[in-house]
Amino acid sequence: MAKRDTGLRFQPAGGSKAVAVPTGKKQRLQIERLANDGRGIAFVDGRTWFVAGALAGEEVEARVLGARSQVVEARAERIFTSNSQRRVAPCAHAGQCGGCTLQHLPHSEQLALKQRTLAEQLLRVAGVTPEEWAPALVGPEFGYRRRARIAVRWDVKSKQLAVGFRAAASETIVAISECPVLVQPLQTLLNALPDVLRSLRKPQALGHVEIFSGTATALLVRHTAPLGEEDIARLEAFCLAQNAQLWLHGEGEPQPLQVGAELSYRLERWDLQLAYRPGDFVQVNGPINEAMVAQALDWLAPQACERVLDLFCGLGNFALPLAQRVGEVVAVEGVASMVTRAQQNARSNGLDNVHFYQADLSNPLDAAWARSAFDAVLLDPPRDGAFAQVKQIAALGTGRLLYVSCNPATLARDAAELLKQGYRLKRAGILDMFPQTAHVEAMALFERG
Repeated sequence: MAKRDTGLRFQPAGGSKAVAVPTGKKQRLQIERLANDGRGIAFVDGRTWFVAGALAGEEVEARVLGARSQVVEARAERIFTSNSQRRVAPCAHAGQCGGCTLQHLPHSEQLALKQRTLAEQLLRVAGVTPEEWAPALVGPEFGYRRRARIAVRWDVKSKQLAVGFRAAASETIVAISECPVLVQPLQTLLNALPDVLRSLRKPQALGHVEIFSGTATALLVRHTAPLGEEDIARLEAFCLAQNAQLWLHGEGEPQPLQVGAELSYRLERWDLQLAYRPGDFVQVNGPINEAMVAQALDWLAPQACERVLDLFCGLGNFALPLAQRVGEVVAVEGVASMVTRAQQNARSNGLDNVHFYQADLSNPLDAAWARSAFDAVLLDPPRDGAFAQVKQIAALGTGRLLYVSCNPATLARDAAELLKQGYRLKRAGILDMFPQTAHVEAMALFERG
């Protein structure tokens, strides 16, 4: 007997399913405000739209890049009503390259957005406002970046090598003729780089390329297959003409082609020179890095008789200037190779009162040197923050803690824990380490009692 069609249609639990928003669809939108990442926010039919390249108060036509649940990601393609603060992006590749997403916003407004992001996170997560807001630490708006990774990819069909930076929300490589945020030596190197890479007999062996500027300029070539002698000779000749070191990275660690070649940067105010190798963490913005170290020492106010703990110390960026001011610095880093280089940096700069140790800083400290009291602590963690360490701060007996953050969300989380331990947020402010982007770095000083 055939089933009778009753005409009933059952809906899944939770009601009717919303119609999907297809990728590529164009939508006219009214932008209400900016998200913390600098994208405009609009609301349509119960969905929240995040629109790259749009500003608050604008009416735009946006193209959908992707959608999930009630969130749509899109890119503004036409501006019908413009925000009065909108400016013409200084870079010719704006909107294509995914690197600098706030160029259409004046620098002063970029700083205001970052300040607001930090304040909102601290208030929402930790329920705290600093006793004092410090002025933003700012430097050059352009020409600041002293390190960059260049994407390369061999296209089998066209037999062409793409060289440039990755596009926003895409694996597409955008060919770059200029990059205004690079320091001039790297800009010069970048301009000439595509031609020499495309001239190699085996360009398909290339993985990526990195460029560095400090006391020397350097080119690192990552290769996934051995490079022939002819290709190495071409790269060497190119670097010789550009007055740059050549580093090759195949299996194992990166190695300079010329034995004894060294990369380093200077902290001029303290007459310090810090050596590093490709792969080591180095702040990309030299002027802001030096100003940041100076501000950290000013806020922390270390004394000659004091013992200071520096966690996530890297190459000694804070530890070495601190060692010039205090009796003893204990510095801890998770990467063993960077600990070795930090020790070498201390020796080469004539500092014997700083002691470096390797430890897994995602876990609580459990070592003999962590069981002694410290007068002050400096933290400069990665984006994950330093929750395991801040839970122990009171037990270390420190009265002052300076926290350098690259993620306001984890700074706010860790601040809440410090408040529980009896610390107060004395001072905080943003560090404009990455102009033209929404990336927020911050510094916060906590004092006990």
